[in-house]
Amino acid sequence: MQRGCTVSISPGDEILISDGLSAHGLSKRFGDLVALDGLDLTVGRGQLVGFLGPNGAGKTTTMRAILGLTALDGGTISWDGAPMSVENRRDIGYMPQDRGLYPRMRVGEHIAYIGRLAGLSREGAADKARHWAERVGLGDRENDLIQELSTGNQQRVQLAVALVHEPTLLVLDEPFAGLDPVAVAMLSTVMAERVAGGASVVFSSHQLDLVQDLADELTIVSDGKTRVTGSTSELRRRSPTRLLRIEWDGPEPSWAPENATRLDAPPGVSVFRVPASSDSARLIAEAAREGTFASISYEPPGLEDVFLEIVAS
Repeated sequence: MQRGCTVSISPGDEILISDGLSAHGLSKRFGDLVALDGLDLTVGRGQLVGFLGPNGAGKTTTMRAILGLTALDGGTISWDGAPMSVENRRDIGYMPQDRGLYPRMRVGEHIAYIGRLAGLSREGAADKARHWAERVGLGDRENDLIQELSTGNQQRVQLAVALVHEPTLLVLDEPFAGLDPVAVAMLSTVMAERVAGGASVVFSSHQLDLVQDLADELTIVSDGKTRVTGSTSELRRRSPTRLLRIEWDGPEPSWAPENATRLDAPPGVSVFRVPASSDSARLIAEAAREGTFASISYEPPGLEDVFLEIVAS
């Protein structure tokens, strides 16, 4: 659980965070391009936050600003209630979207090298390099050159590099891109372990099914602004629509609820998008009068639909 942290559900509400990362009112222009326009992001200690938005929304610029790699025009970034310092940034694990590995270094050597840059002793860096190479599934590849690895295994190295000094803040930009299911499961487990140990983790991803399963909280941004924050269940409940799904036990009737939009579905199944204000009991009763059904569900739309609703508004 996050400690000492209250997070807004809507833009413009107060954001207060005493433990962990707080980025407030971030602004950044690149010439005529407005990359960040008052963006807010909070990540409490022991919290995993999914940072979502369409391409060009400002996610990578925000992450680079947290690392001190991009200078801001305005806004504040703090850690545990104080301005983010150079020393704080030494304790960040960063996995960039565009991988930054030295192709002619060996796997173990590369991981240990980054550990040394993060302040570990030579012996400590070597020990941690062996541990994390094994943990990400590359224990038998420590002596291989980075350039000899597949793209997916290079990404595993990038993860080990981000974790070698076991940071209290992990900033992961599209960490699941290009990973096979085994590597996705490994990374998901590692992220959960770090959060359980009290670390703060923020990650961006376009794989919304993974985000929905992993993240404690979501921050959705577009056009450089924070649109909403909250848990997946909260954001789904706030959707203006609901999904009514009926699997018919027999012929599918031509019936449709009032003010509904019929969605594509397999034969024998009807799926409708209806207003959230609809009376679910009345809809189910109407469906029962039209035919016999094997199953019926009425629930908020999934995260992908909610995401599209938010960024299109």
